[in-house]
Amino acid sequence: MPTSITWQGALLALQIFGAGLLVSYAVRWLARRLLLWRGRGPSSAAVFAQVTQWVVVFAFLSAAMTVVFPSVRPVDILGGVTIVSVAAGTAFQTVLGNMFAGLVILARDRFRVDDQISMDSLSGTVVAIGLTSTVVRTFDGRLVVVPNTVLHDNIVTVQTGYEQVRSTVTFNLDPGADFEHARTVALKALYDIRGVLNDPEPKALLTEVDEAAVTLELRFWTGSLQLETLEARNLVVSRVLQAFAAQGVATQSATVMIEPGPVLRSLLNGSLRPPTSSPAAD
Repeated sequence: MPTSITWQGALLALQIFGAGLLVSYAVRWLARRLLLWRGRGPSSAAVFAQVTQWVVVFAFLSAAMTVVFPSVRPVDILGGVTIVSVAAGTAFQTVLGNMFAGLVILARDRFRVDDQISMDSLSGTVVAIGLTSTVVRTFDGRLVVVPNTVLHDNIVTVQTGYEQVRSTVTFNLDPGADFEHARTVALKALYDIRGVLNDPEPKALLTEVDEAAVTLELRFWTGSLQLETLEARNLVVSRVLQAFAAQGVATQSATVMIEPGPVLRSLLNGSLRPPTSSPAAD
């Protein structure tokens, strides 16, 4: 026969549950501090500390219920929770999928709040990482809420994953230019540009050649923030073109302007042929 509920048992269960709440907050604080000490991001530490608190609360709640209802065993409680979980999983597949994806993202800790990421057409700064979604502020000031399953199932580029990133700017040199002189001029200009790092050192490489131009590729390292790379590229283009003009390095445009004159006449004579006349009939 099941034992009847008593006021003493209910009071003891309430005390156990209250003590469990206090213990859960202490465990949550300790878990968060430990995760931060181990190098985890603030969002990851906060979420996993919260999950730890839920586990402690559930354990003390189960103990309190066994005191109030002596006939109920912890195994029975776990069985009931399992049934409820299965039913909830069937009804809320999308929500639970986002939650599990969020746990995986936070466990991996590949990007954190304030990191700059890009995925497909989305680029911006991570504002918050939750269990079901991640909030991103785009570079043009819009707030985008991304389900965690989308982040988990797609390729995400973390622009600020490392402190330095490499950028590339190309220039088309005239085929008759002094290429070594052009490389020297370009490298000297790169070393004088604010925002371009000297370690790793910048490179000036001739990469392609065709009939119209020779491609000079400048590779340089900057800070990883998008604004840092854009400002550095802007200065590289401006300063290197100024240095080329000052040092007499001829560049070539992709569009060649041909004015009426001997050049145009020679091109036309080379490409056009007079029509052949048909033999006269006898």
